[in-house]
Amino acid sequence: MFVSPAIRKVFEGVASRYEMYALFNRHSQSPFDDNMINGTRYVGEWFEISEADHDHMFEILPPLFYRGDMFAMREFLAASVTSVFFALMIDDRQRWFHSYCDLGDRQSPDRMRAEIIARESRPVRAMNRQEKLDHIWSATGPDFRSYADERFPADLRNRQIVLVYPSAQGKIWKLLDDLTDEEIAAKLPVQFRLLPETIAA
Repeated sequence: MFVSPAIRKVFEGVASRYEMYALFNRHSQSPFDDNMINGTRYVGEWFEISEADHDHMFEILPPLFYRGDMFAMREFLAASVTSVFFALMIDDRQRWFHSYCDLGDRQSPDRMRAEIIARESRPVRAMNRQEKLDHIWSATGPDFRSYADERFPADLRNRQIVLVYPSAQGKIWKLLDDLTDEEIAAKLPVQFRLLPETIAA
């Protein structure tokens, strides 16, 4: 039975070209395990890009498919997972997005499209806790993020960790999921710290 992975926004705002390529590589440090090999580590992730970068990606290679407001990259990231790009009209404004979809599930691109539109059509700009954590991971340089290794208990290995700097203890590594609200606020860009919290769908 196919289980649909969670669809999630992993970067707040419109990514620059530099940020877009960094987001393509946000899991470059992850263990070479089944989740990496079959692409499930990527499936469901999406973020906003510029029109110029959307068009640039379209021109790199002939798309695998082109359908209305979406196209898929011909080169697969892993297994049947590839980049799907969207040009969507949201609240009477054209916007552009990148996502990772598993084309082994024929409904994956359409489901992604619907989720992006629903997420970006909210009347009030907001971020839920998971979106804040994903943005922190996406925006943190590789020297300041990693995956839990032998320093952590066996049941925590391979989970995402980031450097934190408590004043009394110096710098330490901490599980991304265990960041406190204060640590999240400290790591988010100033313009995102006061966004209202939403309940994850």
